[in-house]
Amino acid sequence: MAALKPTNYHGEVVWLGRVMQEGALPSTPAEALDFSFDGPVGELHGGRTRPSCSRVTDQHPKGTEIANVRQMTILSAEELAETAFAMGIPEILPEWVGASIVLRGLPDLTHIPPSSRLQSETGLTLVVDMENRPCVLPGKVIEGQYPEKGARYKPAAQGRRGVTAWVERPGRLVIGDTLRLHIPDQRPWELMSDVRG
Repeated sequence: MAALKPTNYHGEVVWLGRVMQEGALPSTPAEALDFSFDGPVGELHGGRTRPSCSRVTDQHPKGTEIANVRQMTILSAEELAETAFAMGIPEILPEWVGASIVLRGLPDLTHIPPSSRLQSETGLTLVVDMENRPCVLPGKVIEGQYPEKGARYKPAAQGRRGVTAWVERPGRLVIGDTLRLHIPDQRPWELMSDVRG
């Protein structure tokens, strides 16, 4: 029996980019990206492993080498627009928030189930790790564009920051491609509300 269920939900690729410079958040836009098992080729956050960060200190001491399930950030065009509206600014460009891929038309992208797949018609397959929690770094970039607004980013982006993902099957994406959502074929864990408190 198949473990993943193809859905009728698709996201159109409307933006692609890579973070290429150490210590810099903004992405460099691209018309196409090649993906290896290490992630988007040329992406600073790529690689099979990475040092653990503050997000996983309950599991690993900071700096421990772990598998890299955060090779890229995938965001929703609609959620970016909602975040900009909540901040009181006209727009948030994907490069300001270090995006790798921006999709249009995939509802509630930030909350698609962990371990879902996003697959192109050519077979490129990306595995969703989990929701990408907002941090203050994009706010600092936005502050340079809209003074006195940057601090609004983190609260405005709650539940709208997209997901992190890693490459299961390499391939190439170009703007205009579509990614189909495949979700794990299992019910939610019955104790989820108990452990979340």
